Amino acid sequence: MRILLVDDDPLVLTSLRMILNAEGIDEVFASKNGEEAFDIYKNHEIDLVLQDIRLKDENGIDIASRLLEYDKDARIILLTTFKDEEYINKAIKIGVKGYILKDNVDSLFQSIQTVMAGNMVLDSEVVKDIRLSDRQKRSIDDFDITERELDIIKLLAEGMNNKEIARSLHLSEGTVRNYISNLLDKLDLRDRSQIVVFYYKNLHAD
Repeated sequence: MRILLVDDDPLVLTSLRMILNAEGIDEVFASKNGEEAFDIYKNHEIDLVLQDIRLKDENGIDIASRLLEYDKDARIILLTTFKDEEYINKAIKIGVKGYILKDNVDSLFQSIQTVMAGNMVLDSEVVKDIRLSDRQKRSIDDFDITERELDIIKLLAEGMNNKEIARSLHLSEGTVRNYISNLLDKLDLRDRSQIVVFYYKNLHAD
């Protein structure tokens, strides 16, 4: 696995590299700014980008946007100390696959595995910030969602892949794929990551 780190703090880069090396990830690239990150991403087969959201003279959202414009399938996890809702919403909108607080680096490798498996990962503290208040919660009837579709949405939110969802609900993987495809069309969403965010913002009970 090749991972690209983007952070302007040398100590953070060193610490993250040590954490990843301890997990058996030896191919770790490091960059201090967006231009350097973009060059590394273009010239190496990077599997995942782990980056800060606020660099000295740059906005991490802008860096992530540029990488996703170059490669729409880029796997990007934002690792930050900020829980600002505006940053969270922008990050999710452009298609990042994870948003983790630096306080929780102990679960970093697990988060990387989750994203590499095709799922999205959100820090529990971040999830709290994107939820609506109870009075704003809406029901599945507001979105014309069936109980079975809701079951699938909940399992997606738990980080399950298609095979795991199929096993849990006693369905075929093809049927699960069809459900997810229909949900994307019905809710006008881009990918399964946005389904997860939709669930937390609209249907999840605190």
